[in-house]
Amino acid sequence: MLKLAVMVSGGGTNLQALIDQIEQNKLLDVKIEVVISNNKNAYAIERAKLHGIAAETISKKDYETFDKFSEAFLKMVDSYKVDLIVLAGCLMIIPENIVVNYKNRIINIHPSLIPSFCGDGFYGLKVHEAALARGVKITGATVHFVDEGTDTGPIILQKSVAIEEGDTAEILQRRVMEQAEWEILPEAVQLIAENRVVVENNLVHIKK
Repeated sequence: MLKLAVMVSGGGTNLQALIDQIEQNKLLDVKIEVVISNNKNAYAIERAKLHGIAAETISKKDYETFDKFSEAFLKMVDSYKVDLIVLAGCLMIIPENIVVNYKNRIINIHPSLIPSFCGDGFYGLKVHEAALARGVKITGATVHFVDEGTDTGPIILQKSVAIEEGDTAEILQRRVMEQAEWEILPEAVQLIAENRVVVENNLVHIKK
């Protein structure tokens, strides 16, 4: 059984995609142990409670120093004894002590085809606004491992989504979620649950 901690900052639509696939027995041998948010008002917390999942909140502004926040954050995650951390619309900076202690055990969903429209400052609607401003014809989503950089870890899965005439950032965001994010995030989790994901030289190989 692959035990997850899902970290979310907002509504939690990707969290819901995971919950739905688990409850529909499409995502096998996977359990969400805890949902963690830096926003106590995040609807993701409500989603967790509705499905009987433990929910925690943590914010660096509640701690005197970033080091104390990092220490408390790691202690919280460790207490649930999870196998994989899933960043599902998480705008928190994940402290380096967590990244190091959970090396190749943290994945993130990003709403573009990395390396396009990623890195510092590219999150949420900003990603889709940038894609439209550049005039690209195809965008999509990427699931990748998290390392010490921003969107620089090994890529696990990607899925492309067409940009259509008249798209706004909001319309494009929704299409990318529906056609890519909600599909490849559960798929990546399932591959990891099946021990089919191998990282070598910063590249992901998926075993048959």
